[in-house]
Amino acid sequence: MASSRPWPFDDDEDRPSGSVRPLSHADLQAILAHLTSDDPEELLAGTDADRPVVAMRIRASVGRPGGSAQARWRQLRAAEWAAWIRTLAWRVVVILGIGAGGSLGSLLAPRLGLVLGGLAVVAAGWRLRFQPSPDAIAWRRGAVGERRTARLLGPLGRLGWAVLHDLAVPRSQANIDHLVIGPGGVFVIDSKQYRGRLQLDPSGRLWHGRYPLTPIVQAVSFEADQAAVVLPDPGMAVVPIVAVHGARVPWGKVVMDGVPVVSARRLPSMLRTLPAVLGPERVAALADQARVRFRAAA
Repeated sequence: MASSRPWPFDDDEDRPSGSVRPLSHADLQAILAHLTSDDPEELLAGTDADRPVVAMRIRASVGRPGGSAQARWRQLRAAEWAAWIRTLAWRVVVILGIGAGGSLGSLLAPRLGLVLGGLAVVAAGWRLRFQPSPDAIAWRRGAVGERRTARLLGPLGRLGWAVLHDLAVPRSQANIDHLVIGPGGVFVIDSKQYRGRLQLDPSGRLWHGRYPLTPIVQAVSFEADQAAVVLPDPGMAVVPIVAVHGARVPWGKVVMDGVPVVSARRLPSMLRTLPAVLGPERVAALADQARVRFRAAA
C-alpha cells in the first residue's frame, strides 16, 4: 500500500523501504486471481511482495486519450461527407421530384397538394441527409470510451502510478489505448464503449450482440506482448485488460483466454488493491523508458 507521507522524508531513517523487482510468473498468477476474486486477502496470500512502497508522483504524458480514434473518426467522416457532396445534385433532383409528384397527385385540392408535397420533400430530405457510417460512429464512440477510461485512471497518478495513452505499437498498425505502470505491475488496457450488455455463452466466450469479443481479446494480448518486448526488461510480465463502458459485464468481470474483461468503473479499485511488485524507482524508470520507446499514435 502506498505511504501517505510526502517524498522525500525529512528523516532518512523514517523512509520506508521499497520492493523493486520485475513481475514473476507467480505474481502474474496472483494478479489474474485477484481480477477474478472479490477477496483482497486471497490475492495477498498468493504473493510474497508485502513490503511497503513509497508513492511518487510520476510525469507520464505521451499520447492524448482517444487521439487516434478521434482522428480516424474525423478522417472517415470527411471522406464520407465528400462522397455525399458529390451526389448532392441528384439528391436535390430526387427530393424536388418527390415534392412535385405529391403536388400533382392532388390537383383537385391545390392546398392539400402543397401540404402533401411539402411533407414529401421533408421526408425525402430526411432520408437522404448526410449520415456517418456505422464504422465511423464506432471510432467516435471508441474515442469517448478511451477518454472516460483516462479520467478513471487519472487519480492513480497520486498513488505512484504512471499512465500513458494512445501509444503506437512499433512495426504494427495497432495502438495501445492505455499503458499503466505502477506498484501493482504493468498493464495494457483496451477501452471499449458498448451499448446493452455482454453475453456469456456456454463455452465461456463473451459476445456483444452478434459479435464475439474474441478478436478484441486477441488484439489486446498482442499489444501486451509487444509492450513487453519494447520495455527494457525482457522478463517483465505485461498484463492485458479489456475495460468496458456502457455495456454490462457479467458479474462485473470475466476472464477470457487469460485476459480479464472488466467493467471500467471497477478498474481503478482493482489496480489500487494489487500487491506491490514494483518499487517507485522501478516504476519511474519503466515510465521513462516507455516515453522514450513509444510514440503517440496520433
